[in-house]
Amino acid sequence: MTGTQVSDADLAARLTRDPQLFTEVHDRYFATIYGYVASRLGTQTAEDVAAETFLVAFDRRGSFDPGRGDLRVWLFGIATNLVARHRRKEARHYRALARLEVTSAVEGHESRVVASVAAKRLLPRLAPALSRLSKGERDVLLLVALGQLAYDEVAEALGISPGTVGSRLTRARKKLNLVLSQETPDE
Repeated sequence: MTGTQVSDADLAARLTRDPQLFTEVHDRYFATIYGYVASRLGTQTAEDVAAETFLVAFDRRGSFDPGRGDLRVWLFGIATNLVARHRRKEARHYRALARLEVTSAVEGHESRVVASVAAKRLLPRLAPALSRLSKGERDVLLLVALGQLAYDEVAEALGISPGTVGSRLTRARKKLNLVLSQETPDE
């Protein structure tokens, strides 16, 4: 390209004939799409979903219709669909976890039986509750509970402050307690 910037309409019209021009689309809109996706899913997932947005757009560049809107809007539509797909996939993952048999690493037969019974009672409620947490809350909770990381380690792993770890963990625990406290009383 020369020093002048090609308009979106010209760029879109030439994309099917010259796929190399898609680099211009990427350079022009990646930061904007990344920012949008990061605000929806968090920065850790945003890089992958934003990159996938441009991969899908490149593959579908021949179907772009400039009469229906500009490139930027088209890219936002693709990104929104990918965000939704990512969230559905994550929710399915936690629903699948709810159906899994629980094995316990607790020592002693009696302890294993008690832990297994308790886990089997809670798991069907826990996995759907986890899927309702925000990604940030879920990541913090699972790093503490499953990864057994301290607040400062979670903060380092996620690139957030220890205070943010604490507030996300508190919110996640409150939400989970609300769901788990709605359990039917013992018979």
